[in-house]
Amino acid sequence: MKLRTTTLLVSLTAATLTPLALPATASAAPATYADDFDGDGHRDYAAPLSVTDTKGGAVRVTYGTPAGPGTRTQVVSQRSPGVPGADETDDMWGGGTRVAADFDRDGYGDLVVAAVDEKAGRNKRQGAVTILWGSKNGLSGGTALPNKNPEAHGAFGSDLATGDFNGDGKPDLAAVNDGAAYVYFGPLTRSGARGPVKRLDRDGAAFDAVSLVAGKVTKDRATDLVVVGPVVRPGVRAVDAWFVRGGRTLRPGKVLRVDRSGTQAGDGVIADFDKDGYGDLALGTPEDDRRKGAVTVWRGGATGPGSAARLTQATTGMAGTPEEDDQFGASLSAGDTDRDGYADLAIGVPGEAVGREEYAGGLHVLRGGPRGLRGTGSRWFARDTRGVPGAPGIDDSWGRTVRLRDTDGDGHADLHVSGAADSLRLRGSASGVTTAGVTRWQDGGEAVEGVLQ
Repeated sequence: MKLRTTTLLVSLTAATLTPLALPATASAAPATYADDFDGDGHRDYAAPLSVTDTKGGAVRVTYGTPAGPGTRTQVVSQRSPGVPGADETDDMWGGGTRVAADFDRDGYGDLVVAAVDEKAGRNKRQGAVTILWGSKNGLSGGTALPNKNPEAHGAFGSDLATGDFNGDGKPDLAAVNDGAAYVYFGPLTRSGARGPVKRLDRDGAAFDAVSLVAGKVTKDRATDLVVVGPVVRPGVRAVDAWFVRGGRTLRPGKVLRVDRSGTQAGDGVIADFDKDGYGDLALGTPEDDRRKGAVTVWRGGATGPGSAARLTQATTGMAGTPEEDDQFGASLSAGDTDRDGYADLAIGVPGEAVGREEYAGGLHVLRGGPRGLRGTGSRWFARDTRGVPGAPGIDDSWGRTVRLRDTDGDGHADLHVSGAADSLRLRGSASGVTTAGVTRWQDGGEAVEGVLQ
């Protein structure tokens, strides 16, 4: 599970900072939700804060209720008790990808944050990764993940992913560091990372790992990993997705070229869109074809991914047409919006012009079904959609972040979407996403940025 974030400007006073509690007594069973940091049975929300009384950044956790985000919050930074490292200018602590898992299996979800600009000695931008531990009172203290390749500009933690990659029942953590992926096998505890570490690198392929997507592609018990990044060599500028099958031994597998013209990938997610029991990879490439954008769906199977299909705004049944700078696929999220058992896919198009307003933005929701994702029956949402608050505005980039997640416990994934000025939640229902009963937060996107996949 994971969430890519944009820089947020949120004013915060020192009085807002909530002291961290001491660790609580472990409960008997692992957490039901990986992001339930206080173990009350409700999912919580962790979002970065770039403007606080700290130098290097902070994370604010909004604790959940049966109806979604509540009013209780907690701010954590490197100034907080028990959190390793020093609060230094421009560390970007907590400002990148954040992922959650109950690493110590005590019934409380734990949060992993990175500081990609952290300096270590003379190494600028070496980066750092910290696990913040859950407790009955919320996040409490932290443990630094050891850097197995400390290099200047390595940006350790520039992407993160969690899963049980070796199938032993213990959560593991994958992290990007200096163009390679490293898998830290559990147990991961307050005393440190005690398991082995595996480096994944396509030597000789001119490939740099940039992003990670974790999920069940095959039907075995282990989580699989897809490593995504650019291939740049004379005459080639492309983006590859590299499948690594989980298991007692990680097995590098197929490579799929998802973009033959750009070098940037957007979000990726693994979900079962056709309900055949195998997870399918959906990966956005917003730079594709002069930034018109595309989404590649790599279908899962018994031994890994197989055939692939490409979706664009030219796909039959989808609203709109591909235009330069639309950035179709910049953000993706999967969830079952109508509770029919098939995962649906939300696709952000933040560069879409709406009327005369350039970069106003919008998004598509594609419904899963027996034949997988199709344009037919998809729905388009923008600021001019009936029931959506606000009006299309230039540079609003509505849809820059989209997340599908059941936040009220009714079994339907709700659609969370951010623009430049606010965040909205559109509820899921038996007929899919609806604009009835929209919730609006005027927070510059924090409500959506706090929603983990």
